[in-house]
Amino acid sequence: MLDVVDSELLIKLVVSALLGLVIGLERELKSKPLGLKTSLVISIISCLLTIVSIESAYLLPGRDDIMIRMDPLRLAAQIVSGIGFLGAGVILRRGNDHISGLTTAAMVWGAAGIGIAVGAGFYVEAVAGVILLIISVELIPFAIVKIGPKSLTKKDLIIKITVSQQESLEKIVEKIQGEKISVTHIRIKDIKDSSMHMLELRTRVNGKRPVTDIYYTIAKMQDVDAIEIVS
Repeated sequence: MLDVVDSELLIKLVVSALLGLVIGLERELKSKPLGLKTSLVISIISCLLTIVSIESAYLLPGRDDIMIRMDPLRLAAQIVSGIGFLGAGVILRRGNDHISGLTTAAMVWGAAGIGIAVGAGFYVEAVAGVILLIISVELIPFAIVKIGPKSLTKKDLIIKITVSQQESLEKIVEKIQGEKISVTHIRIKDIKDSSMHMLELRTRVNGKRPVTDIYYTIAKMQDVDAIEIVS
């Protein structure tokens, strides 16, 4: 039979695993780098290290004439800084200067935080944290798209257009702006060993507008030889 202390520690690890499972499922369903196994490991081990940190502070033997003082959460505090290595590993920088993986990195940090909270005995707070976490990354963005201001419902696109006639560059930009596509940055360069020109536009469009619709609209424009859209 497990004594009361051992049972409580086991419950903490199980609760931590369940809450880590919820976070891992959310990322797994979106095919993100932080999956079930990673989330479970982070949450469980963070909880375990917190338990060890707290228990060792009070169970460490000492002499009667020596006062030994330890911070109960000293070991757990290192989890917060150490987990940054995992978070940095899921942040990706694409060739178009677009950064992705920030939400997943935050979820890594969140899974560690949930493990620490459970290990310290804050069950209700940990459950509430997971619920608010899922609401923040799932329901709130959906609500913003539906009822939020238009500036928050727009998405960024990089449009690369190959043009053969140099004189057509300005006309193409004007036509694109006429299609309710906001151009925020323009880059023009000559393609080596050819008479073609590359027109690279950073744009903002309505988030509900399909990328394919934008592609077909621009592809039909006069003097456009090729087009590439990166979302």
